[in-house]
Amino acid sequence: MHSETSTRAEAALYVVATPIGNLRDLTLRALDVLRTVDLVAAEDTRLTRHLLSHFTVDTPTTALHEHNEERAAERIIEMLTQGKSVALVSDAGTPAISDPGARLVRKVREAGLRVIPIPGPSALIAALSVSGVSDEHFLFYGFLPARGAARLRELERVRQVPWALVFYEAPHRVRETMADFEQAFGAERHVIIARELTKMFETIHACRLGDACAWFDADPNQLKGEFVLIVEGATANGDADAEDAERVLKLLLAQLPLKQAVQLAADITGAKKNVLYQRALELREE
Repeated sequence: MHSETSTRAEAALYVVATPIGNLRDLTLRALDVLRTVDLVAAEDTRLTRHLLSHFTVDTPTTALHEHNEERAAERIIEMLTQGKSVALVSDAGTPAISDPGARLVRKVREAGLRVIPIPGPSALIAALSVSGVSDEHFLFYGFLPARGAARLRELERVRQVPWALVFYEAPHRVRETMADFEQAFGAERHVIIARELTKMFETIHACRLGDACAWFDADPNQLKGEFVLIVEGATANGDADAEDAERVLKLLLAQLPLKQAVQLAADITGAKKNVLYQRALELREE
């Protein structure tokens, strides 16, 4: 659907981003699509019906989740070949990103049918935009394994990645995951904890990994909700040099102005200047 005056969506699969919390984040284009397609394929039809009802949309829904995606894809492809239109949505955010839908999209494309993105809310991008992390690149991992041993193995695989690392995590695992972060990456790396983005109790907190568990323990309410966790990438010389970088920084801060101390510490150790600057501010406060 490319015309604002269209009354019926073109035959295609529309991949529609929906709000991650605040319903007012639904785009006007997404609303137009949801109103004019023949069917909405939803990860959880109950949640999607709540969203549609809020905007007085009465389009029929069908379930498409990880357990029925193959079967549901066959039905949707049949509809598309008949000239009908289908919107794909997840429970929140952009479909097929750590959510069901990627297999459906692939099958529709393989069938030679159209797939049209309707961009909008994404917890990943929302968290990065307010993180202040200045790494030129980032690695989106998504959800880590639920079991501790498997989780630590995965963290070891990305320990030396020099880019910001972005993870999704559930509330009942977030504290133990944070403890594993500290074990795998060391206490000195910084983490951004983005919780309940766009919702009433939205929280965005930055700290050292060594301080993160204590922050959770100080207020158990911070363990509730959905999380995006952004860990700064490894320094050029690896995390083994993090303690040495801080030692150098402390010595320089005792003799020099903050900015000069940070610049010299970065030159001497090869550590990231923005990481050292943030740590220098924390040391001054302490």
